[in-house]
Amino acid sequence: MLKALFDKVYNFVTWFMTEHRGWFVIFFVLPISLAFDFIFAIRAWAIMKFYSAPELHESRVKDIQKQIKDLAANGDTRPLCTARGGWQSISPGYRSYKSKSAQVKINLFDILSIDEEAMTVKVEPMVNMGQLTHFLVPKGYTLPVLPEMDDLTVGGLVMGVGIESSSHKHGLFNDKNNLLECEIITGDGEVIRCSEKENKDLYDAIPWSYGTLGFLASATLKIIPCKEYVHIKYITCTTREESVETFRHFSEQANPPDFVEALAYSATDMVVMPAWFSNQSERPNLPVNVQSRWYKPWFYKYVESFLKMPSRAKNDPVYEELIPLRDYYHRHTKAIFWELEQIIPVGNHPLFRLLLGWAVPPKVSFLKLTQTKALQKLYETQHVIQDMLVPTSKMDESLEVFDKVYEVYPLWVCPYKAFDYSDKKTNTPHRSFLRKPTDVPKGYDYEMYVDLGAYGIPKAVLDKKPFDAIECGRKVETFIRKIRGFQMLYADSYLSEDEFRDMFDHDHYDAMRRKYDQSGKFPSVYQKVCKKAARFWESQGADAKKTK
Repeated sequence: MLKALFDKVYNFVTWFMTEHRGWFVIFFVLPISLAFDFIFAIRAWAIMKFYSAPELHESRVKDIQKQIKDLAANGDTRPLCTARGGWQSISPGYRSYKSKSAQVKINLFDILSIDEEAMTVKVEPMVNMGQLTHFLVPKGYTLPVLPEMDDLTVGGLVMGVGIESSSHKHGLFNDKNNLLECEIITGDGEVIRCSEKENKDLYDAIPWSYGTLGFLASATLKIIPCKEYVHIKYITCTTREESVETFRHFSEQANPPDFVEALAYSATDMVVMPAWFSNQSERPNLPVNVQSRWYKPWFYKYVESFLKMPSRAKNDPVYEELIPLRDYYHRHTKAIFWELEQIIPVGNHPLFRLLLGWAVPPKVSFLKLTQTKALQKLYETQHVIQDMLVPTSKMDESLEVFDKVYEVYPLWVCPYKAFDYSDKKTNTPHRSFLRKPTDVPKGYDYEMYVDLGAYGIPKAVLDKKPFDAIECGRKVETFIRKIRGFQMLYADSYLSEDEFRDMFDHDHYDAMRRKYDQSGKFPSVYQKVCKKAARFWESQGADAKKTK
């Protein structure tokens, strides 16, 4: 009797969560997200107030070492991973490997120190971008590359990857210009500090390693001076040729703006947004847009409005204004770029913003946690989340491929300076998992790339036409490999292991696995983040090539 009643309630709740997702998010996920944020804020304050000290960091690291050594002493041979739940990550996919791994608690949430003379900040891996902007900006500092979403953690951005609209100047979050030193706990429980001057071989292998060489215990990051506002211009383009030309003009010039990004709203329409650090006294006649206020339109909707303005003279900005720096950094947080519209279709309505705008966004982790199996299947088969890094020389061609294969808009467009770290004089190999740029202009040490981010429901799905997520994903991946591009690994990949090794440079990474993980305590990057790809190739009767 009780089981029958439970089954009825469970089936009703599951049906409601699937068929009325928006209402469920409004009445359940939003309140839970707010409560979590409140509790976490108190927790962060308590850590900073009572537990913030270098010697306490050392004791927390020793606890992690003890956990690792105790697992070995007890004969536990499972691969190691963090105990952070898979649902808690910003990554859209579920990392099923955690259920089959030995989980180590990494309770490292502290901003350890700031050195204003050396222009560095030292942080633990669970510190997120929201914490850092609250801590640094009032002091007049920021990170050279500070990715948009509040909940993105330093650990994820160091071990994985992070890009921002300042990456055309400073590269990726974990480039050596920005990440100065790491503290790594190996699979044997050893603590290794690495930098350009100490254990450089490991330091060079940490970016894109996804926690497969050890656990990050701390990171020393470069900081730069900042100003109170960002002076931003909105430049509308109505042809692909004009869009590419305008975007490349601002991102590739000798003295570029501090920030450059663009949003494409169709195959032809794009708004390019160069921006500069500024104070109000420098631009006294410009209006100030406090974008974070709850009643404000979602940023991508606000930007789209400029496309509807009267035509303007070529290369003249449609509009320019000042945005407070923290508001600019987290301009895409409120609407989770534009993904929230798919979940709460009325979310950008003026009445919703007036009544509940203060409550958004729901936490991505809770959105994942409350997905039913039916919703998970829909996201896997009828939804796209992909970021691809392509040479700007191939930008026009890439935009055309994304339009033909996905036709997902808006499309996020962000420039990125791909540094060539190899040095023939010292026989220094290229740093990191990314392959060495091959089209570096003479006299330069970098090649310009652009990140194309497709997030949302393809037009074919909206038009109720056939859409094969795997087939489309394979088409884009094949094209990206052909033009020397790279796939961001937080999203779904359907690369075989041979293709994966062709896309990414494994030479130095493999050597570091042999040196620092001789006992095989961690999986390879492919094994860890491309589980879906491995299952796909197994289903085709062709096992992915084993990692060396």
